[in-house]
Amino acid sequence: MLSYKTDLLMGHCYRALSFFRKRLWSSIPICVLIFSTSILVNVCAEAAESTDQDDVMELGQWHFAQGHFPQAAQAWEQAARRFEAEKRFDEQAQALLYFSEALYHLGHYRRATVSLQLAHQIASEVPNFLLISQILGRLGNVAFALGLETDAEEYLTTALSRARALENSALIATILNDRGNVLASQKRYSEALGAFTESTVLGDAIGHHSLAVTALINAAWSSLLEGQLTASKDRLDLAVVQVTVLEESHEKSQKLLSIGLAYDRLRQLLQPTNFKIMRQSAAAFQSSAEMAHRIKDHRTASYGWGHLGHLYEEEGRIPEALELTRRAIHAAQQSVTPQSLYQWEWQAGRLLRGQGKRDEAILAYRRATYTLQPLRNEVSQGFPHHSKTFREGVSPLFYELVDLLLTQADGETDELVTQDILGNARRTMEQFKTAELQDYFRDNCVEASLAKKTNVDEIVKGLKHTAVVYPILLPDRMELLISVHDGDKAELKRERVQVTSEMLSKEVRILRRLLEKRTSREYLPHAQQVYTWLIQPIRHYLQEYEIHTLVFVPDGPLRTIPLGALHDGKEFLISQYALAITPGIDLTDPQPINREKIKLLSVGLTDSVQGFPSLPNVASEIQALNDLYGGRVMLNQQFLLDDLEDEMKDDRPSIVHIASHAKFDGEAKNTFLLAFDEKLTMDRLDELIGLYQFRETPLDLLTLSACETAAGDDRAALGLAGVAVKAGARSALASLWFINDKATSELITEFYRQLQDENLSKAVALQNAKLKIMQHPTYQHPGYWSPFLLINNWL
Repeated sequence: MLSYKTDLLMGHCYRALSFFRKRLWSSIPICVLIFSTSILVNVCAEAAESTDQDDVMELGQWHFAQGHFPQAAQAWEQAARRFEAEKRFDEQAQALLYFSEALYHLGHYRRATVSLQLAHQIASEVPNFLLISQILGRLGNVAFALGLETDAEEYLTTALSRARALENSALIATILNDRGNVLASQKRYSEALGAFTESTVLGDAIGHHSLAVTALINAAWSSLLEGQLTASKDRLDLAVVQVTVLEESHEKSQKLLSIGLAYDRLRQLLQPTNFKIMRQSAAAFQSSAEMAHRIKDHRTASYGWGHLGHLYEEEGRIPEALELTRRAIHAAQQSVTPQSLYQWEWQAGRLLRGQGKRDEAILAYRRATYTLQPLRNEVSQGFPHHSKTFREGVSPLFYELVDLLLTQADGETDELVTQDILGNARRTMEQFKTAELQDYFRDNCVEASLAKKTNVDEIVKGLKHTAVVYPILLPDRMELLISVHDGDKAELKRERVQVTSEMLSKEVRILRRLLEKRTSREYLPHAQQVYTWLIQPIRHYLQEYEIHTLVFVPDGPLRTIPLGALHDGKEFLISQYALAITPGIDLTDPQPINREKIKLLSVGLTDSVQGFPSLPNVASEIQALNDLYGGRVMLNQQFLLDDLEDEMKDDRPSIVHIASHAKFDGEAKNTFLLAFDEKLTMDRLDELIGLYQFRETPLDLLTLSACETAAGDDRAALGLAGVAVKAGARSALASLWFINDKATSELITEFYRQLQDENLSKAVALQNAKLKIMQHPTYQHPGYWSPFLLINNWL
């Protein structure tokens, strides 16, 4: 029998993996996967004997049990260092395993990976085969959190094989549960159910009923996602019975919360008005919240009260929903849990708006967005296999706030107050654009760019003939905010366009598809329709303020089309204005290119490599650029990633021109540029060029002359729009789709020739290049010249 101290320590260890991965996308998650806690049981049991001597380890356990993850991490990191100094390497590896758990719960998945890899190295040298298996299992779960499904499955499969060889039933059951979660995320539901079922049977056989219930709840979720709703409900009903035998604890309250979420999702799929299942969901939420409150687990109580409040909101019981939501907010504040606090502030804002309390609602929404800011990385990675995209899950928070602000501006008569409200609306959109790009790249490249941010009003004040246009796509209309220079100040103008988001999106997607059909003019009526919605309403401002350059901060599907191809019935938009796009003005470093210190690096491929077709005109394109600017050339076999890295470090070019295939995908991990020897991923691009972010003089221009994004893929277009930010470049020139590479070479060469004129901005240089190529009989169709976009700094 385990000693009291060992049992206490195990209780703390069970808290190490919370009942579900942090699911922050909406007030009712689509799915919650419970990760088993017993992977640490054996470690805890072995560590218990030395707990008397190692107070720091036990202090970390206590903090972790209370949800004080930063303090737990600090204690375990200190313990790991002490064990290392004392050459107690087995204990050091165990402390590092604990440390990784704290990092995991803080959302620091990459740091957790580093800690686990070091622990694995040490455990392998000892060797401690049981600990190695446990570490591999944890590496699998962290890889899953990072969205690395293949790595996660490989780690967990290896861990499971080792656990079976050790004949350790508890560890086998634990890893089976966690592997089942990965399989379910891949929609391999039959295999997932097999893993969960075996985990349940093993858990019951060894008396580990908590793990058995965990696997049963996960099996219910898997059945639900597969569409086996009756089987899912049967499993949930059984889980409700079995969870009652567990002692009152953090784990039990968390399992009840997961059951409540599963019942609620089941209700939505069966019949939203199914009050019996709604009552089962509400009962689980309430039991979870009340239990958590009794044991002072404020974190879980926050989720319980908040989700219960959402059920009341759906029933239209607004006053009661608001009271429960306020309890949830208070509990989140007590536990310092911003990842739940932002949800309940948002929920409070919705409820207050429903009561007609607009000003109070705006304050609640603002608190939610401010709370969300430091959580972007955690939100984007906390549940990588959610069924909602970032735009579907988190964007409503920002758009609902913008809608409230614009409604507030409608009733305002004081122009100064109106300008302040519109400024708040624009800043809210900038916050969203930044968060959206952060979600796509999932790293700190956005923060590095924000460090150089310049206020949009300061930018516009210094550029008399430039307007910055923010299209805001709301469900029932489109709002256009335009920043223009008015005397000695910047001023915001506003136009409302009566077109639904759905209607605009449909028209934009048709236009994108037809623009790529270079043998017909079917695109024209659609180009005219989008012009009517997007440009016509603001034409009088553009004329009044003598605008020559338009900088768009495109929203959603508008990122997927080249705005220069819009048509007023007489001519294309590019014939009227120089154009540029940016993912956000806050991410723009508005400095003109230093033409006296241009240093060009040209790289490219003419040969067919890695299954991609040859680009025969690349050689003449690069030769033309070399004639204009000189610089280093790396062509075909010279275009090797290691050599490119050396060149970037040693020569530090101000312009990097890459004439090779590039594919932008909805997921950054699948986006790449093609080198001769391998694919240049976005992370590797960050390593190669990202050092420019910290140089006094950054990369002025990155050109990608053979890009393509999938038609209709807003996320892929977002990646293209954010490539300059990712690379630490002030500007990027890239194409939405791949075009005849002879046309590409001619347009690109003309752009660089125009860029030599110090009186021209990059936007005007690109405009002139497009106007010139349009005169060629073969290239008049916008499918040839329009896809090239100037991104970020247009000066």
